Amino acid sequence: MTARSETYDESLAKAHEHVRRWLSSIDDRPIGPRVTAGELLASVGGPLPDGGLDPAGVVDELAAKADPGLMAIASGRFFGWVMGGTLPAGLAADWLVSGWDQNAGMRYSTPATAALEEAAASWLLELLRLPPTADVGFVTGATMANFTCLAAARHAALATAGWDVERDGLTGAPQVHVLVGAERHDTIDLALRYLGLGQPSPVAADEEGRIRVDALAEALAAIPDGAPIVLCLQAGNVHSGAFDPFAEAVRLAHARGAWVHVDGAFGLWAAATPALSHLVEGLAVADSWTTDAHKTLNVPYDCGLAIVADSASMRAAMGVHASYLVPDETGPGDPYEKVPELSRRARGVPVWAVLRSLGRRGVVDLVDGLTTNARAIAAGLAEIDGVEVLNDVVYTQICVSFGSDERTREVTARLIADGTTWMSGSRWHDRDVLRISVSNWSTDAEDVRLSVDAVRAAVSA
Repeated sequence: MTARSETYDESLAKAHEHVRRWLSSIDDRPIGPRVTAGELLASVGGPLPDGGLDPAGVVDELAAKADPGLMAIASGRFFGWVMGGTLPAGLAADWLVSGWDQNAGMRYSTPATAALEEAAASWLLELLRLPPTADVGFVTGATMANFTCLAAARHAALATAGWDVERDGLTGAPQVHVLVGAERHDTIDLALRYLGLGQPSPVAADEEGRIRVDALAEALAAIPDGAPIVLCLQAGNVHSGAFDPFAEAVRLAHARGAWVHVDGAFGLWAAATPALSHLVEGLAVADSWTTDAHKTLNVPYDCGLAIVADSASMRAAMGVHASYLVPDETGPGDPYEKVPELSRRARGVPVWAVLRSLGRRGVVDLVDGLTTNARAIAAGLAEIDGVEVLNDVVYTQICVSFGSDERTREVTARLIADGTTWMSGSRWHDRDVLRISVSNWSTDAEDVRLSVDAVRAAVSA
C-alpha cells in the first residue's frame, strides 16, 4: 500500500526543481513578462479536458506555460511598484505553511500557527516601537489592513457618540468626519467605501505630499464639537516617500477626540532603524497603524498587518462568535477576532521566520540598505543630462522627469522594453513621472549601476 506522503513526492520534487530553476534565472532574464495575459490564456485555457493529468505532469506543464508570463519581481533591478522580494527563510516557511495546511483562525485547534503569529506580532511591535499591548491582525495586504483598522476606528468614533454601529448599522448614525491628506493612498478611500463612510475630506499637502498642519487645524476647527472624527495620516508617500508630521498632527486630532490612523504600507518600517526614526517621531501615539510585510520586510505575498492600540475596538468590529468555534480560554482570544476572515492561511509564520532569520540588526540593515540604494539611484540619475529628480529622497521612493510628459512616457517605454530594469510610469503634481520604488533585499551596488546605465541608454536612444 502506498503511504499517503508518497503521493506528494514526485509533484513536490518537480515543484522544487522548477522553483530553483526560476530563482536561478532571475539575474539573467528580462525583468518584464514576454507575453500578454491574452496570449497566455490561449495556451492555458480552452475547454476543460475530459481526462486528468498526473500531479507531476501538471506541475511541469504549469511551470513551462507560465514562465513567459512571469514578472521577475524578485530581481534586484525591479523597482516598478513597492514590492519586496522574498527572503530565503520566508519562502521556505511559506512552503511549510502550504504543507501544514492549517486554518490559522482558531487558537485552540491550530496552536502552533497561533503561537508563531503571536510571537511574530510581539517582535513586530517591539521593532516598530508601537505599544506592546496593541493587537495585530494578519491580513492580505494594506487594503484590508486599512479596512480592519478603520473598522475599529468607526466602532470607537461612533461608540463615543453613543451609537452602536455593529448592532444598529449606519442608517441614522451620526456622521463620521474623516480627514485625509490630499496625497493619501487610494486604498484609504477604498476602505472607507467598503465601510460605508463615503468620501473623506482632503486636507492640503505640501510639495512632498505631507499633510499641512495649518490646514489640518482649520479642517478640525470646521467640524462641530462632539462629532465623531477620524484622521488618516501616512508614513511613506507613494511618490516621494515623505512622512506626515505625526507629533503635531496627532496632538491636534487627539485634542478633538479624534481617532488617528496611520497608513504605513511600506514606510512604517522606518521606525525600526535609528537612522530613520526622526521620520516617525510622534507616530507611536496614534490609535492604529497598517503596514505590509510583503513590502519592506520581504516576505512572500500576501501578508499585511493591521495594528490597533485598543484591542476592544478591533475585536468589536471584526469579531464573531458561533457555537462550533471552540474558543481558547487560556489566551488573548482567537486570531479570527482581529481580521475580516474566519478561514485563512498562516500568513504570520513567514513573518516569524524572516524576523528569526534577520534578528533586530538584520532588520535595521535591511531598511537602511533600501534607503541607501534609493539615494544611490537618485544620485546616479541626477548626473544624466535631461533627468530631473523631483522629490527629496528621504526613504525608498524616487520620482524623475525627462522634461515634457511625452518625453517621460517615451523614455519609460524604452526602459521597460529593454528589460534590464523595471521602473513604472505614474503621474505626480500634474506631470508624468518615472517612479522608482526600492524594496528588494537583494538589490546591490551592481543592480544600482546597471539600472542607472539602463536609464541613461533609454534617455540617449
